[in-house]
Amino acid sequence: MSVSMYDASVPQYNRALKALKGILEKAEAHATAKKIDANALLLARLYPDMFHTIAQVQTATNMVHWGCALLVGLERPQLPSTEATFADLQTRIANTVEYVKGFGPDRINGTEAKAVQLKFPGRTMDFTGHSFLFEFILPNVYFHTAMTYAVLRHNGVEVGKGDFLARS
Repeated sequence: MSVSMYDASVPQYNRALKALKGILEKAEAHATAKKIDANALLLARLYPDMFHTIAQVQTATNMVHWGCALLVGLERPQLPSTEATFADLQTRIANTVEYVKGFGPDRINGTEAKAVQLKFPGRTMDFTGHSFLFEFILPNVYFHTAMTYAVLRHNGVEVGKGDFLARS
């Protein structure tokens, strides 16, 4: 049995978004219960040169948008990164969930061989749809979701593997 491009993307994005939502809910509750300034968690990072929590969530959601759009031939969405609170991040996640709803199997399936090009200042990356999804988008979604989890766990938020897997 083969796995379709849709099954390998949209349900995985939705699970990661559900995990981010739940992890952030626990982080906000932790800050409230412990009377910790929310910025202590929102701006936390594991190492000085790493993204902080806000940027991890922003990047994970960017990847979901890019993963949907570029596979179907749309321009790479440029999302503003203006979030500063847990509520802002939850809104960004909810908006991403809504965006993903517009990409059903009829749009995603059959994109395995599609040429996908990512342009960055000074660098262009060329993929097939398959390599774009499996070698760039999914690893980035999982990485930034895991880093959100790791930063918050490191800072005392009581999350576990079930939270990362969106199973708790």
